[in-house]
This record gives sequence, C-alpha cells and structure tokens, in this order.
Amino acid sequence: MQVTKMHALGNNYIYVAASEMPKETNLWPRVAREISDVRRGIGSDGLIVVSPSERADVRMRIWNADGSEAETCGNGVRCVAKYAYDRGLVDRRAFTVETAAGVVPVLVHVRPETGTVERVTANMGAVRLGPSAVVYRGPVVDGPDVRVELGDATYSGTLVSVGNPHFVTLVADVHSVPLAVHGPQIERHPYFPERINVEFVSVRNRRELDFRVWERGSGITFACGTGACASVAAALDKGLVEERVTVHLEGGDLEIERRSGEMWMTGEAVTVFTGEYVWPDESAESPPTR
Repeated sequence: MQVTKMHALGNNYIYVAASEMPKETNLWPRVAREISDVRRGIGSDGLIVVSPSERADVRMRIWNADGSEAETCGNGVRCVAKYAYDRGLVDRRAFTVETAAGVVPVLVHVRPETGTVERVTANMGAVRLGPSAVVYRGPVVDGPDVRVELGDATYSGTLVSVGNPHFVTLVADVHSVPLAVHGPQIERHPYFPERINVEFVSVRNRRELDFRVWERGSGITFACGTGACASVAAALDKGLVEERVTVHLEGGDLEIERRSGEMWMTGEAVTVFTGEYVWPDESAESPPTR
C-alpha cells in the first residue's frame, strides 16, 4: 500500500489514496491502529484516506490512532490540501475538501522554487458554543460553560463545536496542567458519552494564546487545528482577544482569524516521506487501543 506520512506542526497522520485501501471498510479502523503503532507500524496520530468527492474537489476520512473515526481535523485538512495539489489531483490554488463535518474551502500557498505547497489557509466555518453544540449529558447550565469534576480537580470550560466537539478551559499556565492525567479523564467523563477533545489555554495578550491539547482518540498531540479555532472562539466569547490571534501550540504557531463569523486558519503542511506499507497479517492480534 502506497502511503505518505505528513505533519502539520507535529500533528502527524498517514495519508493514503482510497484506491490503495481495502473494499472491506470494516478493516479501516484496524489499519489505523496498526499503522499508527510506533513500535509495530509507522507511528502516527491516525490515518487519513483521500478520495474523489461528489460534493467537493477531494474527500477525506479520518481514523484516530485508536481506530475511532473523527468528523474533521484542521491540521489534516491542510495536509490533504497539500497532498491533492502536489499530486495534481487539483489544478488550482483555491479548492474544496469534503469532511464528515462539511465542505472546507482551502487556499494553498506554493513555494515558487519547488512548485509545492508549504502553507495552507482553510475556512473552518462558523463555530457553535454551549451544551447544545456537542453531545452533553451534564447538568443544565445558562451559557456556553460547564463544570467538570474529577477526582482531584474541577475545571470550568467552554463547549465548542468546530464540526467536532471541544472542551476549552482557560488556565493560568498551560504547562502546569497534568495533561496526561486530566486530559483522558475529561475526554471520557460521563458528561460526554461520545467523548470530547480537551484544550487547556492561557491568554498571553489580546493577540496570543498558549495551547495544549488532549485529542479524542489520539491522546496528547503537538497540535490540533480545530482545537485552536475552538480556543480562539471561546476566548472571543469572553472578550479576551482580538479577531486575529496567534495560537502557540507545542508543535508551532497557527494564525486564527474570525471573519464574518467564520474561523480561518493558516499554518504549515509538511511531507515527511512517501513509501510502501506492508499489510499486517489479518490473523495476528491487533494492537490495543490507546
């Protein structure tokens, strides 16, 4: 199977053309787990399959490292845009990518010396805030924020949908949060029966945010594009930032701008390598989910 490993700010996925995938779609979650395993596979945050679309120029489907399917991925959208342009699947700089959450318009920024994409701007659309925006089974609240009680901590966070669900909580210092402990506890909290992405955010000033993330189905990652959009939306709702913000993620920076109610994201897209992946023995035991 021909595969391409790509990353955007360190959020890395394995990208595969749909023609390389099996017709038995029930195998795809297992392939995602196998290929994402850093010891027995390639190592990644998940698998993204690129195919033709009846609604857009190209289509993407996303499986997290644990085999669960995600609605959308901001860093993944940017890499799919690069994948499609660099391979001649599209012949113009502005085009559209279909995700399970909707169609995303993208604009690729091409390096003149090589003719390949180095950065991508994506319109992630209008976000929705509050308990009605995500699958939430907690107490009724007035406003977009809810409180989540853990065994040794309580967090107040804003519920945001960017096509996928997020819990954004503001903290004094993102680096002091025990992300590996509290991230999975919030992700799988009973309030969120379909699980949720968890962002911890600190406001540097009105144009900069610090950011760490625990991604649903993948764990700690270096970056999350939809999470960055959700974090800016939550901070905007509280009047803490301007319409254009630089979000400092562990893997680098994203530029997020709200234009006419829609969130625009600009950042890198990088190809790591292209190669051949050998299908695992279907009789072998699949690696455990994370």
